[in-house]
Amino acid sequence: MTAIAGLWRWNERPPAEECGRMLSALSLYGPDGRSHRQAGPIALGRTMMRLLPEDVFDRQPLLGNAGQLMLVADLRLDNRDDLTAALGIAPEQARVAADSEILLRALERWNIDAVERLVGDFAFALWSATEQRLLLVRDPIGQRPLFYHRNPHFLAFASMAKGLHALPEIPYEADEERVIEELALMPDVGSRTFFKGIERVEPGHVVTVTRGRVENRRYWQPAPRRLSLRRPEEYHEALREGFDRAVACRLRGTGDVGAHLSGGLDSSSVTATAARLLASTDRRVVAFTAVPREGYVGADPRGRFGNEAAHAAATAALYPNVDHVVVPTPPVSLLEGMDRHFMLYERPSFDLPNHRWGSAVYDKARERRLSVLLTGNMGNMTISYDGMHLLPELLRSGRWLRLWRECVALHRAGRRRWSGMAAQLIGPFMPAPLWHLMMRGRRFGGEGLGSYSALLPEIARDPALAAKARERQLDFSYRPRDKSAASRLWVLGRGDLGSSRKGTLAGWRLDCRDPTADVRLIELCLSIPTEQFLRDGVPAALLRGAFADRLPPMVLDERRKGRQGADWHEGLDLARAGLSDELRRQKTCEAARRVVDLPRLEAAVNGDWPKEGWHRLEAEGAYRYLLLRGVSAGFFLRRVAGGNS
Repeated sequence: MTAIAGLWRWNERPPAEECGRMLSALSLYGPDGRSHRQAGPIALGRTMMRLLPEDVFDRQPLLGNAGQLMLVADLRLDNRDDLTAALGIAPEQARVAADSEILLRALERWNIDAVERLVGDFAFALWSATEQRLLLVRDPIGQRPLFYHRNPHFLAFASMAKGLHALPEIPYEADEERVIEELALMPDVGSRTFFKGIERVEPGHVVTVTRGRVENRRYWQPAPRRLSLRRPEEYHEALREGFDRAVACRLRGTGDVGAHLSGGLDSSSVTATAARLLASTDRRVVAFTAVPREGYVGADPRGRFGNEAAHAAATAALYPNVDHVVVPTPPVSLLEGMDRHFMLYERPSFDLPNHRWGSAVYDKARERRLSVLLTGNMGNMTISYDGMHLLPELLRSGRWLRLWRECVALHRAGRRRWSGMAAQLIGPFMPAPLWHLMMRGRRFGGEGLGSYSALLPEIARDPALAAKARERQLDFSYRPRDKSAASRLWVLGRGDLGSSRKGTLAGWRLDCRDPTADVRLIELCLSIPTEQFLRDGVPAALLRGAFADRLPPMVLDERRKGRQGADWHEGLDLARAGLSDELRRQKTCEAARRVVDLPRLEAAVNGDWPKEGWHRLEAEGAYRYLLLRGVSAGFFLRRVAGGNS
């Protein structure tokens, strides 16, 4: 894995020295070697962190087509064998070729169409001297970040914003509108970022730059297709085959491998499959489970369980090559490490409760000198999708008998209440005003966006914000959707994990890899009929059937959802004094005052602080979402306003 950067000045002033300055700013993301190259008006470079065996052969920036092409890439190719076979690269040559060299050969052969053949996590820049054209590209799911700045004089790009801010012409200023969108829980759509003047290459897009002109094109859009097999067992086999491939390629370049193991289906499937694939080797899976502090007895929200150790242990016990490590929540304030997070991730920290236990897991992984941590972040929309969109699909298609049978089975099994099924069933077809009226006061005990967002009231009520939400298919009352594939793609695309992945790499030298985000697996799961995911009243029936021999009954039969960080409110208690201090500092920041309802946050901190009932929805809305996200937004605005030192 590398961090990349480049600078193209339209006036042809030699940019090599400035490119070197950008790479210096990115050095924490790649401390194992740095190099850059100039070709006329452009300079490209990379700084390396070696994680793959072939990284020792990396010689970027690379030249191709007799020096007419220049490439820098941050990538892991998960279909190396397919590509080398198609390119005619002999096995002995492939063994000494870095992924960047294989990518360059593919681009020489197929031009930019090569991107549609790539599988893996990647961001790259390709300069064509012949065409005087620069291409900036990211993988379909956005596992590697890439940012750029353009003005009348030059275009610059970098893996993280700090590489761009190394150039004095690029202002260091927060984009308040983007912070507002995040506080409104808007999908991350478009090229806007948290910094003014800095844009992102969107996942699955190619940005084409010619002199003074920038064009943006989506290259990845799953083609609508329907896999039609005869029996559920055939779908099970298809899922097993696709998932085994997704996990196997993410084991490349590891000795022992880490895995995040909760009590849920996704991480359990990842851990179990990795253990099976490594069973014939001497490599082990070290599975980390975050749990509340010892002795914690707080109540769990309805339908949740807060200590997942027993479920995780049941999975680990099935595999002799799994070492199970339980990681209790450290007794630290939720504000602990905010400055470090700001430095590593360069974005507001809107999930402070999760950072506390997440950092503890990363610390344990580094103690064991692991370089890879397997996750299952995208599983809810792929392998463990619950299939509940089947209900409105059956209603729309007139299959009412099947609909009735599924609803009865769901209710009898205790998996869904009648009220929840009714909302899922008729919500998508109700007029929006009627749905909003029905839901009034039910979300976090309040009404509308203001019940869970720390935005100033005039911003939260702004019709322009509501219009923007509609453009992005977001309903602030969260009306259910009726189309399975479109809904899942919307969820998959609403966030951007690139900066998170890069920040974790810099902070812990830990490469987080997610098999459930494999583009081939996503396309497979989208092609499987919804009725295979919900069968006989069993949500996620496809996974439960496919992995019945991989997971313990305790996990397969669990009807509740796990809840990591159930003791989050104890970290909030420890942060209370610090919150007061932080809000006082934010009141001196003009940008924070323009966006965040600071008086409301102060009232929450200084008012009647709950002594119990933290598991209730109202407490979560008021403190976990409204207070903590508001403080995080104000902290980001305050830190950026302080300048780039």
